[in-house]
Amino acid sequence: MSPRMGGRSLRTRLLLFIGVTLAVVCAAMAGTTAMVQRAYLMGDLDGRVANAGQRSLGGAGIHPDDTAGLSFLMETGQPVGLLAARLDEDGSIVSAAVVSQDAPPQNLTTAQRAPLNGIAADGSKHTVTVPGLGTYRVTALDSNGIRVLTGLPMDDVQHMISGLVMVEAGVALAGLTIAGVVCAVVIRRQLRPLGRVAATAVEVSRAPLDRGEVTALTRVPARDTDPGSEAGQVGAALNRMIDHVESALAERQRSEEQMRHSEERMRRFLADASHELRTPLASIAGYAELMNRGTDRIEPVLAWRRVSAESARMTGLVEDLLLLARLDEGRPLNSGEVDLAALVAEAVWDARAAGGGHEWHLALNLDTAPALVTGDESRLHQVVANLLANARMHTPPGTTVVAEVETTGERCVVRVRDDGPGIPGELLPRVFERFTRADISRARAAGSEGGSGLGLAIVAAIVGAHGGRIDVRSEPGRTEFTVELPAAQDGPAPPPRNTMVETPPPRAAIL
Repeated sequence: MSPRMGGRSLRTRLLLFIGVTLAVVCAAMAGTTAMVQRAYLMGDLDGRVANAGQRSLGGAGIHPDDTAGLSFLMETGQPVGLLAARLDEDGSIVSAAVVSQDAPPQNLTTAQRAPLNGIAADGSKHTVTVPGLGTYRVTALDSNGIRVLTGLPMDDVQHMISGLVMVEAGVALAGLTIAGVVCAVVIRRQLRPLGRVAATAVEVSRAPLDRGEVTALTRVPARDTDPGSEAGQVGAALNRMIDHVESALAERQRSEEQMRHSEERMRRFLADASHELRTPLASIAGYAELMNRGTDRIEPVLAWRRVSAESARMTGLVEDLLLLARLDEGRPLNSGEVDLAALVAEAVWDARAAGGGHEWHLALNLDTAPALVTGDESRLHQVVANLLANARMHTPPGTTVVAEVETTGERCVVRVRDDGPGIPGELLPRVFERFTRADISRARAAGSEGGSGLGLAIVAAIVGAHGGRIDVRSEPGRTEFTVELPAAQDGPAPPPRNTMVETPPPRAAIL
């Protein structure tokens, strides 16, 4: 394809191609028809010329002694324009005349005879142009020394062929005009879907895909996505590509949002961790400075107690952060069979010793199977201990805390609930995030210390590392944490237990 044609629209190129093709076809058909018609007319004319020659030869044979006579032209029935001549042995014209309309035959002049000289008397057909008379189809015959040349005019044949060509040219021109109009309309209508597809592609290409939020991109209409047509296939393919683009954009936006959220969480985490570490460090530095100035400003024993307390607080915070880091990295935990019933009973016993102002209850619902799981016993104990400590620290004295263990098919469930004031609704969605505190909204026992906000985050991380899940539901008067862990596949089957105790015995008594 030439560069000039490549710059034109598809519609123009189709019209030009179809127009040229139709013109070539019409020209070929007209030429073929004219050639066939001319061959037919020439065959008919040659037949009439041969008949006229035989007739003239017969008329000349009546008078064999008259070698130059053309009396046979006077016979009735001779066609107008018939040309006849007598030839000598050398093929030269002896006499020649032509039949005229309502007049005796007219002799040919020397100039008119010249084109007739030299024609062999062998019966073959020749086309010659006679000056003043036109084009003739002639033949020469020889019979017993009588040589006659006869010819008929070709004007009728030429006029008919010319008329046929003119008619075919007119018909072809009219047909090409009508076909061009019809093709233009048809091509215009057939290319409309492709135009709509192109318009959709242009609109999509103008969308700011490199920035901003993901918006719904324009789609090709359903009527232009029919797989039965090429334009429909292009439209369907464009819609699929747009779907992929939107999916990629949505994924990019989700990744960017996750990155922003991660950065925000990281900044908040660093700020909270720095604040939590700065407080005990400031206390340690302050007491050290007081002791450095002299013992008269503060009692050494009190100072060392406060330094030890703040140091222990800072050590616990650092250990919690290290535990979360190890869990985030997916480091493997110790694995063994753990009896959740005994573990929870021991944790409740420890919680009762630490929070004597609360009512502590243990419920074991083990009718179907023992509460055996596979995991790290110390970390699972930390999960229950943190949940109980959370209930103790954020509820007033006199609150009832119930720790319940039950088995449900392939899961072991631990529930810790209390009848305290509950968790505020705005805090509930992020209660398992790091450094999230409920001290502002939930009452604490007087003189108790608030945590660092990592207890529930550690619980969620440990439960997740064991393949379980944790959930919380809270309303005023009822807050319940639910921990679900996969039950151990093969384990011992102690007798089922279903008990409710207020002051659970230590582990040795349960086992």
